[in-house]
Amino acid sequence: MTVRYKEIADRLRAFRLGSGLSADEIAKRVGISRTALYRFEKGELAKIETLEKLSELLGVSMPTLLGVGIEYMPSAVSYFERMRQFEETAEHIIALSGPVSFLLASDRFLDLLNTVLKESLPLDLPDRDEFLAQVDRILEILQQRKVTYRRRRPGILNLISAREIRRFVQSGFIGNPSITGDLLEERRALARAEVEHFANVVEEQAIGVQIGLVTESLPHTHFQIFRMADTKMLTLSPFRLGEQPNVRLGVAMITSAPEAVNLHEKVVNEMWRGAIKGLDAAAHLRSLLTIDEKNAPSTAPVAPDAPLQTLNVHETKKTNKLGRKQKGD
Repeated sequence: MTVRYKEIADRLRAFRLGSGLSADEIAKRVGISRTALYRFEKGELAKIETLEKLSELLGVSMPTLLGVGIEYMPSAVSYFERMRQFEETAEHIIALSGPVSFLLASDRFLDLLNTVLKESLPLDLPDRDEFLAQVDRILEILQQRKVTYRRRRPGILNLISAREIRRFVQSGFIGNPSITGDLLEERRALARAEVEHFANVVEEQAIGVQIGLVTESLPHTHFQIFRMADTKMLTLSPFRLGEQPNVRLGVAMITSAPEAVNLHEKVVNEMWRGAIKGLDAAAHLRSLLTIDEKNAPSTAPVAPDAPLQTLNVHETKKTNKLGRKQKGD
């Protein structure tokens, strides 16, 4: 087996970020300098004894760290960092996602994610401050991914679910299902604006961007296939950024096993054949908006450059109480 030190370095960095430990703390516990740790993360050779200590400290097996078999990632931070690393060299990306594909989403979507992801964390969650800090790290990684995508423009084939889009516009872009009142109506409007954005992306028919709208049920676990010059990587993840966001619970898996990649490519081909594409897809997206506008209370449309109302969790809770009080009057 050929040892690829850069890939080991990438995994080491991802698991280090997901651990929540600082580089100084990790270096001290392992008995190396912080400079040495950073050199390892750049692909320089590390002693096997040092890798074993890092593996034990970060709670990851040596086979996973070395890239033997499947990578298991219980941390959303580690998972999104690995995606960022793949996107640095990927020539083509296949994504089976929910109602929102992050790389193609609007800037407004990224701006509001900080609020939505933090409000998805229960107020009585033990170590909530630690998870809030993880959301900050996730947002930093996501911003880097956006910059990388706009610089490199790899090809993208994105399959999205019509059923999940309908739920998204009905429930709104929220992280907490208890949100009510004016704030809920604002979030529904933002969800509709995001779907309208995707309809516009479809109509633009940009080179290298293919979007298919699937009307049947999609697999519950979303996946992506990254095609690089010399390999393919498959990622399967329970972590979600759009409808019913989740960055706290679950285990993502990453593998380059040919059988796993080929089987998922077959699934993509089958769904792509039956997907709605091109101008028909854009029209179908807008028809879903029309249907849901009839079923949901009316809300003023959101202008493309309208500022976002980003409430913190305590302000959201206050709004919810006011909403319930008004409903009962």
